[in-house]
Amino acid sequence: MDIKPDGRTIVRHVLLFVLTFISAAFTGTLFVGHTAGIPDDFMLFSGEGFLFFLDMVIWEGVLFAALLLGFLGVHEFGHYFAAVHHRIHTSLPYFIPFPISPIGTLGAVIRIRSRIENSRKMFDVGASGPVAGFIIALLILLYGFFTLPEPDYLQNFAGHDPINEYIAEHGSFPDEPVVESNENEPEVMVLGNTLLFGYLASFFENVPPMWELYHYPFLFAGWLGLFFTALNLLPVGQLDGGHILYTLIGYRRHRVVARLFVILVITLAGLGAIPLIKTMTAGLDIPHTATSWVLWALISLFLLDRGFRHDRNWTLAGWGAVMLFDLLLLMIFDPSVFSGFTIWIFWSLFIVFLVGVEHPPVPFEEPLTTGRRVLGWLCMIIFILCISPNPIYFF
Repeated sequence: MDIKPDGRTIVRHVLLFVLTFISAAFTGTLFVGHTAGIPDDFMLFSGEGFLFFLDMVIWEGVLFAALLLGFLGVHEFGHYFAAVHHRIHTSLPYFIPFPISPIGTLGAVIRIRSRIENSRKMFDVGASGPVAGFIIALLILLYGFFTLPEPDYLQNFAGHDPINEYIAEHGSFPDEPVVESNENEPEVMVLGNTLLFGYLASFFENVPPMWELYHYPFLFAGWLGLFFTALNLLPVGQLDGGHILYTLIGYRRHRVVARLFVILVITLAGLGAIPLIKTMTAGLDIPHTATSWVLWALISLFLLDRGFRHDRNWTLAGWGAVMLFDLLLLMIFDPSVFSGFTIWIFWSLFIVFLVGVEHPPVPFEEPLTTGRRVLGWLCMIIFILCISPNPIYFF
């Protein structure tokens, strides 16, 4: 079987890559580009103005796009070359431009066009992407840590007067976001810390707080790389983590673990959904607290029933666990703590409707070699070290 792409296919994939690069560079400019110090009479289309803009703004966006797409490309080509090695028919990576996304892209994917009928081959294809991508993301992050500028680097960015005044006075970053008490001020975007990021950061000075991390191209791209690796390693369905864990523990055990994990994900989604529904219905002439709980009860029951393929015992037990833990956690903690958990609503829908909860059986089960088993469990450790329950939220 000829699995080499033809010229037209290569052109199509290159075009998608170029469009995604432009999209990521544009949004990267908005995040990491230098914007402070631009004079009021700045003229972009004058010769001097264009060179100033190119030097201070576009370069940072291009750098961010190169780092992010470099990670995504290595991850997807890890899958691609493993599939080609095993003579599995697959597509080249599809890069997905999405300019209205905060990072300009929805990522990249490959399409496996032939069924993988051997568990060892499935492991190789599933693990090669996250392992390769993790190495690149870690190298990007470490370079960012080793080349950290002084805290006054933030003077290069507009709208940072409060934190720059704090830095000028104390010579370090504040422990909490410093913002002006102005209702018109934009909210502060905070990236969730992870076990690995926090551990690495402890060895370096001048590490920016998580709410300013997006101004540092290497740190921001490295953090995104680690987090996207963790998302791909979610141990469910047809995700990389689902392939890996399935080949490690087999169909029956994976089925149980995947269902328990989905109950956890939907519980996390509820911590974001219930306060969100309450806020959205606050202006209506209804008991919005009760309404938020009733709506979430119905939504979570539907998701579990569909995800568990109408298995009544699992659905009802999972639903009871979701509602109980959501109730306990929202009683113990201030709901604002869970403001970033709304992302798990999307991931609940993504798992239930697209990738599935359980991994389909593989026709030919073949025990993994010792090396593969070690690598597989290392992937599960990477997932734990790189995942954040509260990945992105606004202060």
